[in-house]
Amino acid sequence: MKIVIAGGTGFIGQRVTELLLTEGHTVVILTRKETRSSGKVSFIRWLEEGATPEKEIRKADAFINLAGVSINDGRWSKSHQKQIYESRLTATDELLRIISLLPEKPSVLVNASAIGIYPASLSAVYTENSLETATDFLGKTVSDWESKAKQVENHSIRAVYMRFGVVLGKEGGALPLMALPFRLFVGGKVGSGEQWVSWVHVMDVVRAIVFAIKNDQLRGPVNVTSPSPLRMNDFGKTIGSVLHRPHWLPVPSFAMKMILGQKSALVLEGQHVIPQVLQEEGFEFMFPTLRLALEDLLTQTSD
Repeated sequence: MKIVIAGGTGFIGQRVTELLLTEGHTVVILTRKETRSSGKVSFIRWLEEGATPEKEIRKADAFINLAGVSINDGRWSKSHQKQIYESRLTATDELLRIISLLPEKPSVLVNASAIGIYPASLSAVYTENSLETATDFLGKTVSDWESKAKQVENHSIRAVYMRFGVVLGKEGGALPLMALPFRLFVGGKVGSGEQWVSWVHVMDVVRAIVFAIKNDQLRGPVNVTSPSPLRMNDFGKTIGSVLHRPHWLPVPSFAMKMILGQKSALVLEGQHVIPQVLQEEGFEFMFPTLRLALEDLLTQTSD
């Protein structure tokens, strides 16, 4: 297949590209960086004045949209929140424009999303059938993002919204910062410790994206989380155990709020999310438990 990726140079995008190439597919990456095409990867400029990517894309089978300013970078100031929100809607708008002009349409748009669409809760269990939506910044951002991506269905194109959980990877995602206190022997309970962490290994994210492209049954929201979420206290204890570090120094909620501001909600609040659609469709997780995931991601670099 020929797959077009927006956001293909990011943390998840690079790994999606690697997997697609391993499987023998051709990848087209939409980028604003000066990059030369090589082999089965070609780069096309977009989101710049005068850029006309629709003239260079031919016979694409699928589009993957991972574009947007990272929610992990920087403090959530008003201006940063605006960048997070607008970057996602602007990129998706441009993808819709490009697709509308293609004489041969792709069969599917796989659009990134997030479990932040679900309200934080200590007791609720969310599946793709859950109708409750969060009303905070992240909830509104994700809701509007999915609504925008849904417009691709006007061209009879299948739309899938991959609701990523807390993505764990070696060089990116949430894990390096979560593991750092333990490496320094100061890891411990964060906030109440009762908040849920619906995590997922980055390789399972990548495999789920490719699974969604190939599986015509998938459409609409798909929770991309491991089947075994944990409460923060158990999550931290598992990091400590894998790194052979103590889990002893609590970090109170007020300290996290002082340090991170509104962004502290990412670690002080959480959702218990189950990947029901992936499980029903027969997707098999490489890393179904946190210990397996952390042993893969942390033990090679721990001292």
